[in-house]
Amino acid sequence: MNDYKDVLAGKCPFGGDRIGGAQTTPPTLQDWYPNRLRVEQLHRNGPQANPLGDFDYNGAFEAIDLQALKQEIKTFLTSSVAWWPSDYGNYGPQMIRMAWHAAGTYRIADGRGGAGEAMQRFAPIDSWWDNGNTDKSRRLIWPIKQKYGAALSWGDLMVLTGNCALEIMGFPTYGFAGGRHDSWEADDATYWGPEVVDMTTVSSFDEMVNRDKRWRGSNGDADYDLEQPLAATHQSLIYVNPEGPYANGDPQASARDIRIAFTRMAMNDEETVALIAGGHAFGKSHGMVKADRIGAPPEMAPLEQMGLGWHNPEGSGAGEFTMTNGIEGSWTPDPTQWDNSYLENLFKFEWEQTRSPAGALQWTPVDKTAPQTPDAHIPGKTHPLMMMTSDLALKVDPVYRPICERFLADFDYFTLQFSKAWYKLTHRDMGPKERYLGPEKTLQDDLLWQDPIPPVDHPLIDDADIDALKRQILDTGLSVSDLAFAAFSSASTFRVTDKRGGANGARIALAPQKDWAINRRAIPVIERLRAVVAHFNDSATGGKRVSLADMIVLGGCVAVERAAADAGEAVAVPFVPGRMDTTDDRTDADSFEWLRPVVDGFRNFVDDQFEEIVEGRLSPEQVFLDRAALLGLSAPEWVALTGGLRMLGSNWDGSSDGIFTDRVGTLTNDFFTVLTSMDYEWKKADERGHRFHLTTRDGGETRFSATRNDLIFGANSQLRAIAEVYASHDGHRKLVRDFVAAWTKVMMADRFDQKRDGRSD
Repeated sequence: MNDYKDVLAGKCPFGGDRIGGAQTTPPTLQDWYPNRLRVEQLHRNGPQANPLGDFDYNGAFEAIDLQALKQEIKTFLTSSVAWWPSDYGNYGPQMIRMAWHAAGTYRIADGRGGAGEAMQRFAPIDSWWDNGNTDKSRRLIWPIKQKYGAALSWGDLMVLTGNCALEIMGFPTYGFAGGRHDSWEADDATYWGPEVVDMTTVSSFDEMVNRDKRWRGSNGDADYDLEQPLAATHQSLIYVNPEGPYANGDPQASARDIRIAFTRMAMNDEETVALIAGGHAFGKSHGMVKADRIGAPPEMAPLEQMGLGWHNPEGSGAGEFTMTNGIEGSWTPDPTQWDNSYLENLFKFEWEQTRSPAGALQWTPVDKTAPQTPDAHIPGKTHPLMMMTSDLALKVDPVYRPICERFLADFDYFTLQFSKAWYKLTHRDMGPKERYLGPEKTLQDDLLWQDPIPPVDHPLIDDADIDALKRQILDTGLSVSDLAFAAFSSASTFRVTDKRGGANGARIALAPQKDWAINRRAIPVIERLRAVVAHFNDSATGGKRVSLADMIVLGGCVAVERAAADAGEAVAVPFVPGRMDTTDDRTDADSFEWLRPVVDGFRNFVDDQFEEIVEGRLSPEQVFLDRAALLGLSAPEWVALTGGLRMLGSNWDGSSDGIFTDRVGTLTNDFFTVLTSMDYEWKKADERGHRFHLTTRDGGETRFSATRNDLIFGANSQLRAIAEVYASHDGHRKLVRDFVAAWTKVMMADRFDQKRDGRSD
């Protein structure tokens, strides 16, 4: 029996890691069963992890004197502390990098990343090579965070500090909005790439990126592309390798990587140039010590370093000895002043390859009479200007070059475009402007990337109107299935990650959503509802009107209430009017195309090109799980919502797959009773195992058909445990209640105007 003597003998009484000798780590479930469905990702960052509890962050932030806070930040920025001295006596450039790297993880494919949850504080992002020494930046502003406490989130503080840094160096920012709610735990669910790198064996950044597995084709080939949904060109980078792809020093190849990466991060060519040229107008890069001399990142650093990583053993380890990405030097003669010298230098001089003290590839002017840049710490010492391969990419690319030339010719225009691009970079993942906080939020016009919706400009319908409209909807003869399908299709585009999509705006009636194959069934339903809208608005008194967006959702409420009543359960589905209809000119169709689902198990949809898109990496049910996560659902909500939708007959193509009932359109628990029954057995209906037939055990009679997105709720142990609750003799009433709650959550997901804290959960 294990006891204290075992501990003294170097044996851990609890199993797992040994106390003496070589350590071993207990295998995880994923180690044992690598193909298991990770349902637990639906429950990350739960309330148990949040030490603030039910704290009104929005109210607390709004009570802050923002101008006083900004002045405190600006005072700090022009100081210097001994343990990490500021370059040029100004922390501004360092803090711009911190804010940029916090926000720059955003990717448009699934809306993940961004500054919104301050994930730069946690693994894996806190220990990425590209985030070297951002840990120092956050520790430097800790006294400000400590003073304001819960009223100022890390997410808001990091972005605001970046804004203040720009302002003290003469740059007019476009504005700032608070409202970012911090996460409280590491994110082990987001897919950051296929590479599994043992960081204890990596001695340099170049060694790590050479293990890359995320690219198809070679740079310059027609099929050269980056695996979806990734945006960074290499593991542990924010954007691209500044030395060129795989440190090859090729500016043209670097331009191709830049375009792919920045496009995946929702930036067009002009915004891309503005961000690079604007950001490199400030500060310097650090590469005074070889990478193999630098210590472990924060997640692997010794305990006594208290979460600070990348220990530098040379000299003071900071100041003139700083090592970050390995490239050494500044782009301009005045690194703490906003001017156009970055672009002026880039185009005025020819550049030749050199190496930094750390051995990184970089470029210096061929003309040795070119202006020098001051040393960041030693008075009177100067250095040649520096450019990266990714800088020269702007000069050689046939699209980026004319943009640079326009910025060179019109500095005011460049300033405006950088200010707008920076604002987009740091606010892109915040969602609708209803979530914006602070006095500077009102300074901005509606921007297309904010997915603007017109404000309510008329009296809203009341309860009597809602009852009358419900009767008119029933009079259309539209079925429960069609009404539920249209409503769910409209609302289920919502993504909790970047707060995009949802029913508000009725974008399902606009391009590109109206043309998606998965929505084809909804379009004639919407046209019938449009007639109800027109009739009401023509006859209503007192200026009251109803939007198509509200009518689509109300139609879903009618469907669910009728389906529940037909199953013997009377329920009232909550409905809150106030949605508005947006227009084509307020909709960035290209951007919304990223919301088109490859798999939507709720509507039993799998794209015809699914296998080609995922390249065999994922199963339909894994992508279905991700859809549930993007909707912000818990596992019970996911199960109840799917089972209920099957009973409502909400398959995208009207098929019978997963419709385990003879009472389609009635909200029964038949889906779960059949799924958990042992009277049947399932047999593959195709070689791939994507469709199945349910047959009786005693006679082999085929009863139902199903897809992987149906059977997963009986095959996965965690999901089956929930399904059994709804399949039990006392489970029907609970299913109806839980389905209505989950349905309402989806319908209201984008109604930030109705949420006190502006959150989507």
